[in-house]
Amino acid sequence: MSDNYLLKLYHQCLKYPFGRTIFSRMFARKAPYFATIKPTITELKPHYCELRFKKRKAVQNHMGTVHAIALCNGLEMAMGALAEASIPKHLRWIPKGMTVQYTAKADSDIRIIAECSAASWQAGDSAICVRGLRADGQVVIEGTITIYISEKPPQKSS
Repeated sequence: MSDNYLLKLYHQCLKYPFGRTIFSRMFARKAPYFATIKPTITELKPHYCELRFKKRKAVQNHMGTVHAIALCNGLEMAMGALAEASIPKHLRWIPKGMTVQYTAKADSDIRIIAECSAASWQAGDSAICVRGLRADGQVVIEGTITIYISEKPPQKSS
């Protein structure tokens, strides 16, 4: 098993009924706006995260489709979980920018995927690929979230 804190927590939660829901709610507390889409992380491993959320009134726009910001919240949450589950212990990350294209109407429940390669975890800018799909598999949003990766400062001894 991995020594990554987030992967350990994820696998511990999976041992319980509703474990994915419990884990997802705990992770969403890191950035409370994630909770607005009521996401469930369905798969988490190094370099990959998948989550889902339901199309419901609270995430719909005036046309009855899932609104753009809900989709972007899902992309950012999946990327954040991927980053925390993947980054080597001596590095840290911060989001730097996001570019997205809306490619189809988001008129169903949504599945979000974030993925990158193992080579992504080096100091400097790194592009994380993100996409959202509706229930029939059609991509409704795709893009890149750029994160800046740097070395953690050395620990001060007391």
